[in-house]
Amino acid sequence: MTSPIELPLAGVKIVDFTQVMMGPVATQVLADFGADVIKIERPPTGDLSRTAFPHDPAGLTGPVYCSLNRNKRSIVLDTRKAEDKAAVLQLLDEADVVVNNFRAGVMDRMGFGYEALAARNPRLIYAVGTGYGLVGPYAHKGGQDVLAQAMSGVMARRSDDALPLSIYSTTFADYSAGMHLVQGVLLAILQRQKTGRGQLVSVSLLDSMLAAQTQEAAAAMMRGREVNWGAMPLTGVFETTDGALVMVGAFKAHPLRDIGTALDLPGLHEDPRFIDHPTQVANKAALHAIFRERFATNTTAYWLARLEEQDLLCAPVRTLSEALADEQTRINGMILETRNRVETVRVVGSPVHLSDAPVSVRIPPAELGQHTDEVLAELGLAPQRASDVGKVA
Repeated sequence: MTSPIELPLAGVKIVDFTQVMMGPVATQVLADFGADVIKIERPPTGDLSRTAFPHDPAGLTGPVYCSLNRNKRSIVLDTRKAEDKAAVLQLLDEADVVVNNFRAGVMDRMGFGYEALAARNPRLIYAVGTGYGLVGPYAHKGGQDVLAQAMSGVMARRSDDALPLSIYSTTFADYSAGMHLVQGVLLAILQRQKTGRGQLVSVSLLDSMLAAQTQEAAAAMMRGREVNWGAMPLTGVFETTDGALVMVGAFKAHPLRDIGTALDLPGLHEDPRFIDHPTQVANKAALHAIFRERFATNTTAYWLARLEEQDLLCAPVRTLSEALADEQTRINGMILETRNRVETVRVVGSPVHLSDAPVSVRIPPAELGQHTDEVLAELGLAPQRASDVGKVA
């Protein structure tokens, strides 16, 4: 009989005050790889994402919550009550990490600020995700993904200035900041092995969005010029007779020549308007008009085959449902399935694949307060008290 795999973060206890996206996506990564994540939720409704999905049938845990909270234990405590606050402090005294994504000052008002907890538990790693940072003119402003897109310059940067300003439809800032929060926690755990001390770890949505633009920012600060990879003249999205494709004409010695071959447009690269990169940039509108007209004459599959014959980078533009149904998605193990009390739960798995520590669903996304009695009993509270503390009326 083979022994069970010990995951890399087994034995690490994390107290999780986070909700919605940035914090929960971070603590889910830590939970996936073995940390005991104890999610503290407020009565009577818990994490806001539990009910964020519109028109969800009553009694079902929302898919947004399910996507961010597997492998965690949920407890309900009202920290305004002395007995519940005492239970949280006892839990924090035994924890390795505490995580929150409140505005600056909220944890201090609750009695769980960094200085207070570090004095009680010097080994505690105190991880914070905010909108704009812990100090400064925006520290107390409400942070949110779309706001960070706007404040960081991401929203203003488009592949074509003629396009209207718009909101990126995936929570890019929340996810990026969540992954940076994971990095910070892991680095602090490694440093604690050397020093024996915990520390304050902080990330923000604003910083994460600036970091995502590292190439563009360096070019702007050092050369006063903008780098816009989406605006390159041989790159674009083009409609076909049955859909659309994206083409990236880069990383080749003569990309326009090869594009012309694929599109049955010999000599395109010799046209004086497109003879080199500067002329292609200057005459991008005319060049893309040629591309659009040609791609509109046949199917996506036909043109992908033609482009790939010339070893050009290309891909179909697909819906999320099509991407989820792709065989490569299945082979990569990116769909996890489990079951809670009432329904089958299907969510996206971890993009990090460790050969000796595969991710699985050890704990389905928990019902609100499902593990309150269990966790409080582990703290040594009497069963009858554990059954009363933090219960929703």
